[in-house]
Amino acid sequence: LANKHPRVNILQPGAGVGGHCIAVDPYFIVSDYPMESKIIGTAREVNNYKSFWCAEKVKNAKLAFELENKRKPNVALMGLAFKPNIDDLRESPAKYIAQKVLQDAQDEQYYICEPNITEHSVFKLTDYKEAIQKADII
Repeated sequence: LANKHPRVNILQPGAGVGGHCIAVDPYFIVSDYPMESKIIGTAREVNNYKSFWCAEKVKNAKLAFELENKRKPNVALMGLAFKPNIDDLRESPAKYIAQKVLQDAQDEQYYICEPNITEHSVFKLTDYKEAIQKADII
C-alpha cells in the first residue's frame, strides 16, 4: 500500500525527505500528540540525519581525492529538487547537502546542477554535461 501513489516510491532510500508535505506535515502530529507519535518523530530524525550523512560522504570523498591526487577536486553536485523531474526545491535534502558541502569549501571548483530550473538565488547552476566533463567527484 505504501507505494500506490503514482509519483511516490517511499520505500526507496535516498538523501532524505523533501517537499511541502512529507517533510513538514508529520511535525503537526508530533506537536499535537507527542506521546502517541514517538515513532513519527523518530522517523523524521532519521530522515533528517540522512542529508547530513550524505554531505559527510561528499566531504570524505573530497579529502580522499586530495590525499591521493595532491590537489583539490572539482566536485559536481547533481540535482537540487526533492524528487526527479520537478522544479520544486521546497525542503529539499539536496539543497541542504549542497549548502553543507559548500560551507567547508576552500579552493575546490563546484558544479551545481538542476536541469529543471534555469537560475537559483543562492547557487550558481551549471549545465550537467559540463559538470560531468569537468568533475573529479560526482
